[in-house]
Amino acid sequence: MGTPHNEAAQGAFAKTVLMPGDPLRAKFIAEHFLDGAKLVNNVRGVQGYTGTYRDTPVSVMASGMGMPSMGIYSYELFHTYDVDNIIRVGSVGSISPRLKLRDVVLGQAACTDSNYPRQYGLDGTFSPIADFTLLESAVSAARRLGVKTAVGNLLSSDVFYRRTEDTLAWGRLGVLAVEMESAALYCNAAEAGKRALAVCTVSDNLLTGEALSTTERQTSFTQMITLALEVAVDMAARRA
Repeated sequence: MGTPHNEAAQGAFAKTVLMPGDPLRAKFIAEHFLDGAKLVNNVRGVQGYTGTYRDTPVSVMASGMGMPSMGIYSYELFHTYDVDNIIRVGSVGSISPRLKLRDVVLGQAACTDSNYPRQYGLDGTFSPIADFTLLESAVSAARRLGVKTAVGNLLSSDVFYRRTEDTLAWGRLGVLAVEMESAALYCNAAEAGKRALAVCTVSDNLLTGEALSTTERQTSFTQMITLALEVAVDMAARRA
């Protein structure tokens, strides 16, 4: 039984799902990285595929843009489709002098200016963090593959066209990059007792004004994708 946003049958998704924001990136990953990929969802054009990578079942499905969209799709994958691990594979804007275009960032935690965590009714501020097992696996895989990564804090913002100086203020507290989805994903994983991690590539730099093209964002983030897929293989091996 599906949902208003997902027509996939029960069992159609693997235990680990990669989630880019862009449906075209989901299609690219399925066509270029997965063997035998089959389309399992296409409601609203939010494409979901399941195939194998190194003989391991893996799914990929878009999350759309922003925390409300990520909140819907990741919630349904965790609760309706019994997915255990969601790895966001997306783009971020650097607000740290440490990062350059195409650098890979592992989101250890996700600050946010969103009210998304308020739904839990806590007497305080919830801190959305990544699952340590996924993070540890990604760090190990990056070392093995020779992929240079930066591990640290992200800013998940509800506002894309935000005043630049406001965003850069987060960088002065050591936040590495800004994006729009990870905090909601981490909150949903915590509430569901599941695992989540953001593995992202720097697509633009708010300090220098440099930016990649739309096509480059869709098709060229291969290190990030391979790293996330290696984590999926590791998680399957841990379950075996």
